[in-house]
Amino acid sequence: MFTFSRNTQIISEKTSTPVVQAIQIVERDRDKVFEPAGYPFNYILLKEYENLPEEQFTLAIEADKITINASEDLGFVYGLLYISEHYLGIKPFWFWMDQKIKRRDRVEITHGHYESVKPPVRFRGWFFNDEVLMLKWKYNENGVDGWKMAFEALLRCGGNMAIPGTDKMSRKNKKMAADMGLWITHHHAEPLGAEMFVRAYPDKEPNFMEHPDLFYKLWEEAVMEQKDYKVVWNLCFRGQGDVPFWANDTSGEFDTPEKQGKLISSLIKKQCDLVRRYVEKPVFCTNLYGEIMELYEQGYIELDEDIIKVRADNGFGRMVTRRRDNHCVRVSSMPDPLDKGAQGIYYHVSFYDLQAANHITMLPNSLSFVDRELSEVLENGGDDFWVINCSNVRPHAYYLDAVKKIWLGKRVSDQTHSREFALDYYCGNMEIAGCYGKYPEAMIPYGKNEDDHMGEQFYTENLRIIVHQFLVDKTKNADDLYWIAGNGTLYDQVRQVCGLCRAGIAKLREYYNYCKKVSNGLTEEGKHLFDATLLLQTSIHYFCAKGVVLFGDAYEAYEKSDYKRAFLLFGMSAECFDAADDKMRAAEESNENRVWEDFYLNDCFADVKHTAYMIRKIMGIMRELGDNTRHDAWYHEYCYAKEDQKVFLLLVTDNHMTDWEIYQVMKGYESNQKLDEAVEEKSI
Repeated sequence: MFTFSRNTQIISEKTSTPVVQAIQIVERDRDKVFEPAGYPFNYILLKEYENLPEEQFTLAIEADKITINASEDLGFVYGLLYISEHYLGIKPFWFWMDQKIKRRDRVEITHGHYESVKPPVRFRGWFFNDEVLMLKWKYNENGVDGWKMAFEALLRCGGNMAIPGTDKMSRKNKKMAADMGLWITHHHAEPLGAEMFVRAYPDKEPNFMEHPDLFYKLWEEAVMEQKDYKVVWNLCFRGQGDVPFWANDTSGEFDTPEKQGKLISSLIKKQCDLVRRYVEKPVFCTNLYGEIMELYEQGYIELDEDIIKVRADNGFGRMVTRRRDNHCVRVSSMPDPLDKGAQGIYYHVSFYDLQAANHITMLPNSLSFVDRELSEVLENGGDDFWVINCSNVRPHAYYLDAVKKIWLGKRVSDQTHSREFALDYYCGNMEIAGCYGKYPEAMIPYGKNEDDHMGEQFYTENLRIIVHQFLVDKTKNADDLYWIAGNGTLYDQVRQVCGLCRAGIAKLREYYNYCKKVSNGLTEEGKHLFDATLLLQTSIHYFCAKGVVLFGDAYEAYEKSDYKRAFLLFGMSAECFDAADDKMRAAEESNENRVWEDFYLNDCFADVKHTAYMIRKIMGIMRELGDNTRHDAWYHEYCYAKEDQKVFLLLVTDNHMTDWEIYQVMKGYESNQKLDEAVEEKSI
């Protein structure tokens, strides 16, 4: 037996930065697991062996040493992390899931030999997109670099590639990701990872026909900056805000799909030539995303066979083109088995579409559905490149862990993966496994397609659109709601949006109560983690969906000129969103080392707290309509004793109440009088 203990040392023939960093990770893990003890010194040796394929490793376990053989950096990195997981018990998401590390004095490992298995997917990566939670999270103040933990988790999942952030953050993190051994690739709106034109030249229009030399300059600078990294070079030409380039073009020259495709094709060729000038045997990809996919399918974009064609799902896990605004054609984006060239995918477990997607909660579709889609991707030849939108990692660890299994050649289902995830991170609690397994079943549908289930943005984004339209001009409907609510009156749109939540709220409430019951039965240690992860996401869904239902009730009361009831119901709706935000605050405080302090502070996409703020604006309108000019009618009715309500010798005896102050009094009175059946939760 090899005795792995605190006295096991790591010695390496390879001293590159990625290998040194991986050694430091395993040494940290060793010291987390093992108590100091007097066992003999022994060794983990890293030896270069040229005959092994890239990224592959072997382990030879003997009495006095473990030898890791590999031919290059990632082979050694994966070998070291294999030892960390399989012998020290450090799971891929140990940091992100607050894994409790079991302390011991040694681990005995049986002599033997292990050879790693080549994954079926060549490039396996995460896109840290929409990473707004990580922007204001105080991880560095807690002695932890969250970005480094994110790249470590990716490597532990067998990943080898990253888009290490969006825009400025990507450029900031490139070196860190490369130093850990990862390939770099780029956002689908950033050719070659270059600076955005409008940032580099804020006083110039981003029109290629007017400033081709400036675009070329930015592209060349990007190549020079990254030429010494391992890069999958992204070839593209889109607009400056993740939109079609013609949205920024002022020339009017690209008014047909043929002209648009011709320019994109020519610029991709020029970008290839530019990279080849500085890089030997470069690897290229291009994203057939959104409008680019439609142009490619129509035959207007020409690509060389050696360019990896990356197709994207719609943001909800289905391999069809995404909906943009009110445009939704759902053209298949599944890799083409007849395509002779390399193919890959850009896949979302997190998405931001300003309509219905998930960002701070998990993908609202089942793992069995995800497994089916990704298995078909592999069957159709999409095995060259997978980049997964992981946004801020922690809310999506469950789905990222499942995708890891798939890109390493395994199959998953809601039943099997939920059990395995609970074994890894929740001490094998099968009730928690049941909660994870039932999560997709509780998500509310908004359409007829299998993937049409609401993320938290459905509740927040659409209510804010409604409130804005009401405040600006309630005689008109909201254009931004045509995709889900048609082009009827604003009232019709409100009924449609809120009616969808009403139809699914009972099932969601049942699931929420089930998760609460499981939480109440946990010991303190397990309860903290469960409450801060799955129960938090369940609470966000339930309270926000309930807020939408109450908003619909309030709007109905407004339409009937029952302004007092509308005022109360709008207030209750706002309090539901407050409750969801409070759950996020509580989740930040649950970790004993306060690692997650302010993690949800910058929830600026769903922006649950801002939704409550917007609803309070409409409360003010209801008060103006229902109270009197002096704001003392409701005050007299709810704050005076019955015998004093009609005495006006002193008009008022207190300062005027704010909307929220009078709401609090009215809510208590109406609840006590049992006149309002809308209040279901005493906890709100």
